[in-house]
Amino acid sequence: MAPQSSSSEGPVLSPPPTHTPAHTPAYGEVDLTTCDREPIHIPGAIQPHGLLLALDAEQRAVTVSTNVDGLLGVAPEDAIGRTLAELVGADLAIAIVDGVETTTLGDVDVEVRQHRSGDRLVVEIEPVSTVDQVRLTYRSTRGAMARLAQASSVGDLAARLALEVRTLLGFDRVMVYRFDQDWNGEVIAEEKRDDLNSFLGLHYPATDIPAQARRLYSVNWTRLIADVDYVPVPLHPVLDPGTGAPLDLSHASLRSVSPIHLEYLSHMSVTASMSISLMVDGQLWGLVACHHYSGAHRPSQDARSAAEFLGQVASQLAGDRERADKRERTLAAQTVLGRMAARTAASLESPLVSVMEDPELLSLVDATGAVLSYDGVVTVRGNVDLAPDQLQAIATALRDPLSYATSTDRVTELVPGLGDASSVAGVLRVGSDSDRWLLWFRPEQERVVDWGGDPTNKELAAAEGAHVRLSPRRSFDKWRQVVRGRSTPWAPWKLEVADALGKHLIGLLLARSRDTIAMAESIQRSVVSDEPPTFDGIELAARYQPASTFKLGGDWWDSFALADGRIVFVVGDVAGHGVSAASAMTQVRTALRAYLFEGHSPATCLDKLDLLMAGLLDERVATAVLAVLDPRAGRVELASAGHPPPMLLTRGTAYDVDLPVRPLLGVGTGAAESVELDLPPGAALLLYTDGLVERRSADLDERTERLRALAADTYADSDLQAWVDRLIEVHDDGGGDDTTVLALRMA
Repeated sequence: MAPQSSSSEGPVLSPPPTHTPAHTPAYGEVDLTTCDREPIHIPGAIQPHGLLLALDAEQRAVTVSTNVDGLLGVAPEDAIGRTLAELVGADLAIAIVDGVETTTLGDVDVEVRQHRSGDRLVVEIEPVSTVDQVRLTYRSTRGAMARLAQASSVGDLAARLALEVRTLLGFDRVMVYRFDQDWNGEVIAEEKRDDLNSFLGLHYPATDIPAQARRLYSVNWTRLIADVDYVPVPLHPVLDPGTGAPLDLSHASLRSVSPIHLEYLSHMSVTASMSISLMVDGQLWGLVACHHYSGAHRPSQDARSAAEFLGQVASQLAGDRERADKRERTLAAQTVLGRMAARTAASLESPLVSVMEDPELLSLVDATGAVLSYDGVVTVRGNVDLAPDQLQAIATALRDPLSYATSTDRVTELVPGLGDASSVAGVLRVGSDSDRWLLWFRPEQERVVDWGGDPTNKELAAAEGAHVRLSPRRSFDKWRQVVRGRSTPWAPWKLEVADALGKHLIGLLLARSRDTIAMAESIQRSVVSDEPPTFDGIELAARYQPASTFKLGGDWWDSFALADGRIVFVVGDVAGHGVSAASAMTQVRTALRAYLFEGHSPATCLDKLDLLMAGLLDERVATAVLAVLDPRAGRVELASAGHPPPMLLTRGTAYDVDLPVRPLLGVGTGAAESVELDLPPGAALLLYTDGLVERRSADLDERTERLRALAADTYADSDLQAWVDRLIEVHDDGGGDDTTVLALRMA
């Protein structure tokens, strides 16, 4: 549904219709209570400004729109079974299959589109529009792109996009509509006729655009309703004879739309409509919604394609702008975190006391209060007016075994009975134990939201029963709501810096405490996970095996995605065992993550880590190998500091990557160099610590050669984790040192 479906008047109740809606012959009647389940991708009909042919593998028509006689001069029942060449002529049939976009059919200039729907080739033919519009040239399109690229903010970009699309398509109103995290939307930009009232700033509830409609917006970038009062053209037959099901029209531009949506538009006096999807990082970010009020309006396919292209350009620019903004805010937060980490590390006080007294504890995450609980001792900082049992209830509700940092901006929904939550509406928690946690608090942020109608419209008539039909309302007056009980949302980078501070604090506690071995083992398990993350197109396997005489050590592996889509893989080893080595490892791992998120190259990250260790981790050294993979290009960048070389494997072969190695981390000298290599499908990269190959009584080169031979002989297309486990079980003979292995394979 478009963003215009609620009202301060509430729904209109009327007797139900006695017939199946003609717009959707493939399924029955729907209303506002069932439109979230409406199968809008299989309506069984199209709009009348074009015709549709669905062809089988032999290019024979199996389904046609019943208006084929208008352009093709053949009745729909006679068209079934005929080849495309028999219907349009041999030359034109070849051109259509080859992807022709404009041609002449008889004496009519037409535009042609085609796509696949399962095993069917769907061909849509539409007479060229005679609507006056802007002449499209390479120069005009390039100029529009340049104007979009000059936008200084997402809001400015949306305003420029609305102007460009309206100029291009000629609709009376063009809006840019943006979704929030709950799929509610807001009109953030608008271009319109001067005599129209403005929709700018209005919000619309998530129920306006159900999940199945959002899916279609995600797979089909544009949707045109050339005439809201159109008489739909059924498909013949409605059910595909090969599948027994309606033809899937998800990608069809002529698809007949929901009668509920058409009813909304007619109540708004909209006579024609078009939408363009805005996608960021593969997710539906928003829509460009176009409305016309003065009759039918059908821009040419050329103009629609240009508008779709501008939508794609704007999507990329919006994603780039949001990622840049996030990087700037993340770097600012990391700077504050660095100052706090330095102060707590240098303080003679307990790290717990030091962090709670730090002047930037609250500003780190933009909080107004904080509470630390550690083994039953509770410390409060700032404005927090809650009883101990309420604090524990909040901490318990936010605890997630799979996530060290969690948050909510509506704590009263998680923990009922808090009473007046005006000072504690948002909570951020770090900590993995039930009695050891740090909470930050934010107060209620009362907001006034102007909705395009009552967002609870559908529920208002829920008690009326089945004897009435729930219809779209006829008034679109602004409906004002005061939102209470929520704080400002916690941005992702706030959770990241809170997570880093918590783990830094744990590292300091490990280094200073005599009785924290059990806690240190728990923290190491949370940092060096037993389960690797999952990434599309990449198989990942990892295993950490501690030395037989120590449960704590300095080995670690890590893997995570960067903002630009690249994926990081790290294996490292801080020298030593016990609490101090595990503590140093946690700090080194956190620092390396921070450098990578700042956007530095692998070699620069290792050089920065060397200087950090030399300055802050006195007499502590480490080795590490770092791989940054671009999965789209299948290319990986590698850098190493004093670490065994990675091993590249294909079926039956294994060899060490010739990688320049800088000195150990922590010595304060040397410069790393990186190399790049291709990682084709089926190839694997093996990263490991020296615990797998070094033995006091054995030659290192011989054991490394044995590992290469074993890896090559056993590498296959079988489960990668099983292969890693076998490498350790066969080659690791209990040498008294930690062993960490990380393997990745391109699918």
